[in-house]
Amino acid sequence: MEGKQQQPPPPSGSAEQKAAAVPGAVGEDKDAAAGGAGLAAAVGDALGRPLGPTPSQSRFQVDLVAEGSGRPPEAPPKAGEEGGVAGKGSEEAKGRFRVNFVDPSAGDESPGEPGGGSSEGGNVSFQNGGDTVLSEGSLHSGGHHHYYYDTHTNTYYLRTFGHNTMDAVPRIDHYRHTAADLGEKLIRPSLAELHDELDKEPFEDGYANGEEGTPAGEATVTYTPDSKGVVKFGWIKGVLVRCMLNIWGVMLFIRLSWIVGQAGIGLSVLVIAMATVVTTITGLSTSAIATNGFVRGGGAYYLISRSLGPEFGGAIGLIFAFANAVAVAMYVVGFAETVVELLKENGTMMIDEMNDIRIIGAITVVILLGISVAGMEWEAKAQIVLLVILIIAIGDFVIGTFIPLDSKKPKGFFGYKAEIFAENFGPDFRNEETFFSVFAIFFPAATGILAGANISGDLADPQSAIPKGTLLAILITTLVYIGIAVSVGSCVVRDATGNINNTIITELTNCTTAACKLNYDFSSCQTECHYGLMNNFQVMSMVSGFAPLISAGIFSATLSSALASLVSAPKIFQALCKDNIYPGFLMFAKGYGKNNEPLRGYLLTFLIALGFILIAELNVIAPIISNFFLASYALINFSVFHASLAKSPGWRPAFKYYNMWISLVGAILCCIVMFVINWWAALLTYVIVLGLYIYVTYKKPDVNWGSSTQALTYLNALQHSIRLSGVEDHVKNFRPQCLIMTGAPNSRPALLHLVHAFTKNVGLMICGHVHMGPRRQAVKELSTDLAKYQRWLIKNKMKAFYAPVHAEDLRDGGQYLMQAAGLGRMRPNTLVVGFKKNWREADMRDVETYINLFHDAFDIQYGVVVIRLKEGLDISHLQGQEELLSSQEKSPCSKDVIVKVDYSKKTETDTSIAFAPSSSEKTHVLHKEEDEDGKTPTQPLLKKDLKSTSPLNLADQRLLDASTQFQKKQGKSNIDVWWLFDDGGLTLLIPYLLTTKKKWKDCKIRVFIGGKINRIDHDRRAMATLLSKFRIDFSDIMVLGDINTKPKKENIAAFEEMIEPFRLHEEDKEQEAADKMKEDEPWRITDNELELYKTKTYRQIRLNELLKEHSSTANVIVMSLPVARKGAVSSALYMAWLEALSKDLPPVLLVRGNHQSVLTFYS
Repeated sequence: MEGKQQQPPPPSGSAEQKAAAVPGAVGEDKDAAAGGAGLAAAVGDALGRPLGPTPSQSRFQVDLVAEGSGRPPEAPPKAGEEGGVAGKGSEEAKGRFRVNFVDPSAGDESPGEPGGGSSEGGNVSFQNGGDTVLSEGSLHSGGHHHYYYDTHTNTYYLRTFGHNTMDAVPRIDHYRHTAADLGEKLIRPSLAELHDELDKEPFEDGYANGEEGTPAGEATVTYTPDSKGVVKFGWIKGVLVRCMLNIWGVMLFIRLSWIVGQAGIGLSVLVIAMATVVTTITGLSTSAIATNGFVRGGGAYYLISRSLGPEFGGAIGLIFAFANAVAVAMYVVGFAETVVELLKENGTMMIDEMNDIRIIGAITVVILLGISVAGMEWEAKAQIVLLVILIIAIGDFVIGTFIPLDSKKPKGFFGYKAEIFAENFGPDFRNEETFFSVFAIFFPAATGILAGANISGDLADPQSAIPKGTLLAILITTLVYIGIAVSVGSCVVRDATGNINNTIITELTNCTTAACKLNYDFSSCQTECHYGLMNNFQVMSMVSGFAPLISAGIFSATLSSALASLVSAPKIFQALCKDNIYPGFLMFAKGYGKNNEPLRGYLLTFLIALGFILIAELNVIAPIISNFFLASYALINFSVFHASLAKSPGWRPAFKYYNMWISLVGAILCCIVMFVINWWAALLTYVIVLGLYIYVTYKKPDVNWGSSTQALTYLNALQHSIRLSGVEDHVKNFRPQCLIMTGAPNSRPALLHLVHAFTKNVGLMICGHVHMGPRRQAVKELSTDLAKYQRWLIKNKMKAFYAPVHAEDLRDGGQYLMQAAGLGRMRPNTLVVGFKKNWREADMRDVETYINLFHDAFDIQYGVVVIRLKEGLDISHLQGQEELLSSQEKSPCSKDVIVKVDYSKKTETDTSIAFAPSSSEKTHVLHKEEDEDGKTPTQPLLKKDLKSTSPLNLADQRLLDASTQFQKKQGKSNIDVWWLFDDGGLTLLIPYLLTTKKKWKDCKIRVFIGGKINRIDHDRRAMATLLSKFRIDFSDIMVLGDINTKPKKENIAAFEEMIEPFRLHEEDKEQEAADKMKEDEPWRITDNELELYKTKTYRQIRLNELLKEHSSTANVIVMSLPVARKGAVSSALYMAWLEALSKDLPPVLLVRGNHQSVLTFYS
């Protein structure tokens, strides 16, 4: 047994105290299970106990738990006693670790010492029947809720593992999103907590390495939902009843008989079937989405937005909520019209027909609002009552069809007759009606299938309720529609006079109509009749056993649909506002009471409905509503197709009876039906959806729902990358794919913008950042930086990737990046670095590393570009830098304590990588900032106050100005290309790509080449021919015949003075001392080397003179980079060449391709 492990004896005096804090445990035997704490209960471990990283002031502590405390060693517990010894620190605790977070704010009490209590466990509280033990001191201290780990209680019941461990077992609470009604989110131990070595301070900032609690995350755990009094509905009350009431509308009683008259029984059944096909496919799609994870409130909006993303969700949410609000008006007006008809029959009109509808409608909508605001429970009860009335009305009609009264025969009702069925089976379209116009009139009667899904937040189990309720409702309502269509078509003739005198007495021989065969002559109906299927909308009342019940059914159908819409609209709108997609509507997100009722939304819906009721003419609005609903259905179907197409591993609905292609057909059918119903309303709907979609896309709401759009983007990128890997490179398709050694991307904006100017929409751009210093600190920074700087690049519209690595030094990091950055064919082929401006003051080992980067790049067949601005590139030491940095800090992980990521030392201002200092240095800087500003370092715009107090010096001001120069339009000036050596054409391609961009399009390319004095014209013509074959426009070509002239003496003297500190002077030293010095300091320049490369040195100095003479006014100079032979030219000499060549000039790009052609004149 694991408890029998040997332990060192505890320090004297501590055994008793520690035992008191040791929790007991639940055994795996039968008695323990009988005591209500079996394995199942144990896995459901107390929901009330928060787990997870501590707030940052807490510390990690490990106690060894004492052995035989509180019990004589000779009395081991019996098997059945295990569950009962819970509080006494039994020997079960031998050899265990107790791991908990000690909170300094809890006073002097350590968790092992109960506050002034007995050693029997005075400070220990039990929850869940002794299954979990919490130390109160660690739970509530200083008014905070702290997280708490106790591996003993967490894992003791898992004795099958054979040892105690901090590792958590699989359980649902680790996978919760936020504090939903189902229970709390628990945080499993992070990988760092399990894997990192235990040193004195395992978690430097209180968090496990890399684990940073977000404010939302902390709130999550401390919030325990109050589930008392919340009303949740099952599938019948919540979904089935609502859907049936919403689908059975006024159409059932008033229009269905007319549709049968126009289209005939056969086509009527087809119309109903077509509408059902659309709604059934949508029902299946809704079921698939609703069962793919936990569904919250918001119905159709929630389903679409979480599947397709905020753009479609936001567009549909708004129009769907609006459509529901207007639908309230439509149904209420339908109700008011029926009431006014009854008033007219009884001669009790109030004012006139139109105003009566307005008055009755307004009163009705106020009553409905009252029922809704009273709460969901009342509303649900009202729905049940209305459904009962509706079913009684349908039953009343069915009974009526079997009782043909003689008094009803003149009105066309004869009971079930084969002759009538045969006559009414075919269509008889009149008054320019067509099959599609009849379908358009019927289709709104089939909508309403989302009534249950719209209150998804109020369902007890939306995942099972929505599929069951919706599909059953569609089935029942369809059968009832078809049944009534067939029965009314078999009982009632199309035309009847209603006149009792039209009975036929004598036998007519040439009877053609069914009425004639049944001894009635309705031939006079060729002119005008008021009865029969075609002429009387109240056929169902006439047929029914008791007519007032049909009126009650009409009232019930209209009011229930109105009520359902009145509840749906605010719920959808509230969900939309909570997501803050339209910031202006945030005030409507607030909910009231136990059920989080959106009272403000109810009021808004009421006002919209009232406005449309006062119009009282809904023939124009009805098709728009139908189209809005259909747009939602189309997108729900499309969501399922899209999610299936994206093959996201997260798409695994519990409802299996769907098919992606059927869903696509459903989406297309919805779009077709929109045009069939009303083409202009369909176009209007498309325009509105598209407008909202564009608005949301432009606004880019800060949400991430893991939508299928993201999944499909990934899938497309993956498939295209793989397809691209199979394609051989071709010179025509060459693109400069740049790996820029930027360090933190915002520390060298000029470098970034200049490279972006020629790679944007052309080639790959990767910002490399080498983190040096302690590995643990650097690895932690990598993950935070990756998200932060990628976001910074996107926010600044940089089409680039950020790639951080950790390495011992810059050279290693550069090698890692050059070898591993990129994917397949999308790999860098050009290394871009900033010029190391301060190389003379810097540590020469850094210079050696810097130059070795070039050698490594050439070894791996990379091109190299060195960019130099005379003001410098690195602005990370400037005070305004934090403003740049913090502009993107609105993210979830803005709880990043380190504000400056690279405190580059002043001496290293312009290396291509900022050398990160040690963590102690960083901490020091942080404290300084905190003291100066009095704010916590997590706040953005940290140094605004400081900036105003200490104005920038002139050099820094120039540096700041220079760092933004490539963001401006470049105007009409020159890009000078000094194409001295043929490197494959990269030196020419980069300036050409620059001129294709909007900011650079007015610049002209001037080409400078070296040549011989006696053949200048010949060389110019040859270059002009080459450029024209390459189809590259140029304004001028200059051939320089005097490149090899000796430079001015003062420039040579200046060069020699510059390299003096770096020379070896081996002739003045003994051979042995000189060799040792060269070995220790390989960058030193030997006299022999200087003599050997004298000509090359003079060429660089001379070229600088020529550059100043010809190109001092150019916007940018692009020039061939001199190459130094590896091992032969020392770093100091090579650096001196670059310095001499590029000093005191406009921005210079020193370019050297990898000597493979990147230009071609073949098509």
